[in-house]
Amino acid sequence: MVELGYALSSEEHAPNDLVQLARRAEEIGFEFALISDHYHPWTDQQGHAPFIWSVLGGIAQVTQRILVGTGVTCPIMRYHPALVAQMAGTAGAMLPGRFFLGLGSGEALNEHIYGDHWPPADVRLEMLEEAVGIIRLLWHGEESSYWGEYFTVENACIHTLPETAIPIYVAASGLNAAELAGEIADGLITTKADAEVVRRFDEGGGSGKPRIGQVKVCWAESVDEALETAFMYWPVALIPGPLHADLPTTSHFEETASLLRKEDIASQIVLGKDVERYLEKIQQMEAAGMDHIYLHQIGPDQEGFFQFAQKEILPRFRNEA
Repeated sequence: MVELGYALSSEEHAPNDLVQLARRAEEIGFEFALISDHYHPWTDQQGHAPFIWSVLGGIAQVTQRILVGTGVTCPIMRYHPALVAQMAGTAGAMLPGRFFLGLGSGEALNEHIYGDHWPPADVRLEMLEEAVGIIRLLWHGEESSYWGEYFTVENACIHTLPETAIPIYVAASGLNAAELAGEIADGLITTKADAEVVRRFDEGGGSGKPRIGQVKVCWAESVDEALETAFMYWPVALIPGPLHADLPTTSHFEETASLLRKEDIASQIVLGKDVERYLEKIQQMEAAGMDHIYLHQIGPDQEGFFQFAQKEILPRFRNEA
């Protein structure tokens, strides 16, 4: 049975608003939420990039049921994996039984801020694999040291941990990342309805593990209004994956987006209020192998989307499931 979730877009919303959006998502019946973990938004128009580990504390206080995870945290540069182990341990203790740690190999936009060299994709995957091993080691709650190819840990011990283990999900859009996710993670996160990504995840050891897929939407009263909003706030939907990973600043994303055609965004984002278009995209994700699908409502009108989802999407989807 497929479960539906909601995207907490930290690039578009202030921290207190994210807390209330999580509460509202739980209230209308979404089963889970992913919160993005950025140092910068993709574009200046989006306007926000709070420290989401503080936001998670607020979410823990206003929700009781909804499962919450990071979508996703990069544990290889901006955060040392030993610090991620501690941050996630605290989040898990505040959200007992309903927090998961989503990890990925990151983007230059957020991770190059200390002036470190931005490594190529294959090296980032090696770093991610080593980081996951360190996080799991420290979650044993014992004093540990580790000397690896990329990271060093000396005499570290995480004292605050939840009673139940925190699942680790790994994000993948490429095949190598999907295979690694199958090997080292408890589940997959992807933004693509790509059955080949799921196949490689399964081949890497992911068979039977949860798969989370994202569907980008922009609810509005008309398709034209949704098109304007989507292109204003999320033109990066048209930028291909390798550029997403390597462009270093918001101005680079904005300049790249200025070369793209606004009308093409309909190929990437569900626009307007035709519920059948939403269900079609959700079902495409399901057909590709996803069993958890979360919707990212783009733009400021989150309440309009919530009312639409509560009335039209969630009941229909549950009935079809």
